[in-house]
Amino acid sequence: MTDKPSRSAGRIAVRPTLKPRELMTDTPDIAGSWTAQLITLFPQAFPGVLGESLTGKALQDGLWQLQTYNLRDYGIGKHRNVDDTPAGGGAGMVLRADVLEAAIMDARRGAKGIVPLVYLSPRGKRFDQAMARNWARMDGVTMLCGRFEGVDERVLEHFNIQEVSLGDFVLTGGEIAAQAMIDATVRLLPGVLGNAESAVEESFSTGLLEHPQYTKPADWQGRAIPDVLLSGNHAKIAEWRRQMAEKITREKRPDLWAAFGENKTHKQDQ
Repeated sequence: MTDKPSRSAGRIAVRPTLKPRELMTDTPDIAGSWTAQLITLFPQAFPGVLGESLTGKALQDGLWQLQTYNLRDYGIGKHRNVDDTPAGGGAGMVLRADVLEAAIMDARRGAKGIVPLVYLSPRGKRFDQAMARNWARMDGVTMLCGRFEGVDERVLEHFNIQEVSLGDFVLTGGEIAAQAMIDATVRLLPGVLGNAESAVEESFSTGLLEHPQYTKPADWQGRAIPDVLLSGNHAKIAEWRRQMAEKITREKRPDLWAAFGENKTHKQDQ
């Protein structure tokens, strides 16, 4: 095992038959490309699903790139230990501060531009569409994927790391959460979605859930597509979609509906 961490980037031109893992290679960084840095014990988990569909094509085309830093490469001693028992006793193991420091410093040296440093933690701020949009405006993000009982608290304090949560539940590690957050962010980058309007009309972009969608056949199991969607009247279609978005949000997510109302009132008062 080498002492030097692996740093991988998406290619600008690759064969169309490449498998997701082959989209990451030891080529020079793509200048100006949005970059996701992952500090993890399982670099082989990436790109994972990020190498498929639109995010995979965008990775292949160089619209974004992925760098992994294997925590084991920074481990201590013959066995590359990365963790130890918690101070004060208790179950499980905690990732060591000195190991994390070395990995984080290496990643930060490789970061270019405005790249927030985040730790994927259930006690962090809830990840949402607004955060994804904010990250997409930056030059990338560095993600620390925890394992075991978590990381030494002193590391979070020393590097002023932002804690971010995928939701109110606990995973065995941060890798799955990282892929979800990267997917939500990458799809907002210019050129990733085939239709730029898709990102504007979808759920959460306006503070509302998305309106219902329909396609062929026009009649299925006795259920017909609403007449207004087949009318060709774009003004009426837009109004119907708006009304349905409000109705669905009000019924399914009253918390979002309340926040939408407050935000609307605030804008009117300005």
